[in-house]
Amino acid sequence: MTEPLHRLLGSDLAADPAFLLARARAVTSVVANARLAPFQLKVRSLSVLWLAGQGFGPSQRELSEFLGLDPSQVVALIDDLQGRGLVERRPDDRDRRSRIIVATPAGRELLEQALTEVRAAGDTSFAGLTDDERKTLTGLLTKVAFGGR
Repeated sequence: MTEPLHRLLGSDLAADPAFLLARARAVTSVVANARLAPFQLKVRSLSVLWLAGQGFGPSQRELSEFLGLDPSQVVALIDDLQGRGLVERRPDDRDRRSRIIVATPAGRELLEQALTEVRAAGDTSFAGLTDDERKTLTGLLTKVAFGGR
């Protein structure tokens, strides 16, 4: 850690949970995006592919809400993945006006490879935590991210 960075750890900002979440996200995303680069994926596009590849058949609206992204951002991510043959839009049996996003066989294959790398990135990012601390952190972040659900 550089001297200026170390010096600023004494600031009130460095103890603010919202700041710490934002900084942790930035730090972990850099590591994950580096591991995902060979697949031409980033954390956001992997998130769409991951949900599409698990059989949930999420709609674009559901993806937007779940990922906390503007609908236009989700459309752009899906367009890119679809253009690469990794996902497809299908009619939603629950609502004919809506489309669900489903991973193609090529998308599921790439997802399997990319998940190996993103999990390795997580191991790197969370190397300073014990297994119990990591489980606790995951539980606490779930409460923050989804309102205690």
